[in-house]
Amino acid sequence: MKILLVINPISGDSDKGPILNLLRENITTGFEIFKTTGEGDIKKIQNLITSNEFERILVAGGDGTIKLVAEAMKKQESLPIGILPAGSANGLANDLDLPLEPEEFIKIALGDHKKSIDAIKINGELCLHISDLGLNAELIREYEQGSFRGKFGYAIQTIPTLFSTEGPYDFTIEVNGETLNKKGIMLAIANSKKFGTGAIVNADGKMDDGIFELLLFKKLDVIEVFKTFNKGAKFSPEFLEVIPSKKAIIKSKKKIDFQIDGEYCKTLSEVEAIIEPQALTVFVR
Repeated sequence: MKILLVINPISGDSDKGPILNLLRENITTGFEIFKTTGEGDIKKIQNLITSNEFERILVAGGDGTIKLVAEAMKKQESLPIGILPAGSANGLANDLDLPLEPEEFIKIALGDHKKSIDAIKINGELCLHISDLGLNAELIREYEQGSFRGKFGYAIQTIPTLFSTEGPYDFTIEVNGETLNKKGIMLAIANSKKFGTGAIVNADGKMDDGIFELLLFKKLDVIEVFKTFNKGAKFSPEFLEVIPSKKAIIKSKKKIDFQIDGEYCKTLSEVEAIIEPQALTVFVR
């Protein structure tokens, strides 16, 4: 079995050595390693795929690294991906119910049980998990500018971000044949149930149902936020509004911070989202 391993050396601020050692113990035929640098990674991965006959790709990193590999395969024959969770939050792995122990997730990544999942094309880029405008993107911006990584890094940026947020924001949403005018602190485009932290924000979300959900968070509410850690919780409609769709255009009068799959992008005043059914195949339990 010919395998390409894509590693993000800095994701999650963690040592990838133990993962590499376990892979060498479990893959007797060897594997090719590509380490991301942030410069020309997509093109380099495309060249590797074109010039080799890989049967699967293993990805050691977070959601952003998995997204990068998916982008590299957009115009080529798609290969199944084995996820080796090694990011700051590992939202996609969390949503797919993958274990976080290296011995366990390597067994799954080298196994035979596969699942096709949807993606969302957002302004031409792929989103596999959750993207959003507003509060969470502001938090990710501050996190990326900070000195600490992992969940601790997010935690220490949370309170300052809550006090400095520019929201609520005014959104105009063209969706399901309607034009809606809404106000909220955050508008998420979700292909899954959870944020990377494990917080459940889209209880009915499925990654293989051919639709995404717009999640409008209308205001800050501590009680409702704590509900996100309860699997069966129902949110107040005064806090969260859910709009299922296959396509949406979101506009705002001012530019708002935006992120895709945990990676800060920039400020935007318009976003177009279109579902891409069964865009990616991943190994699961």
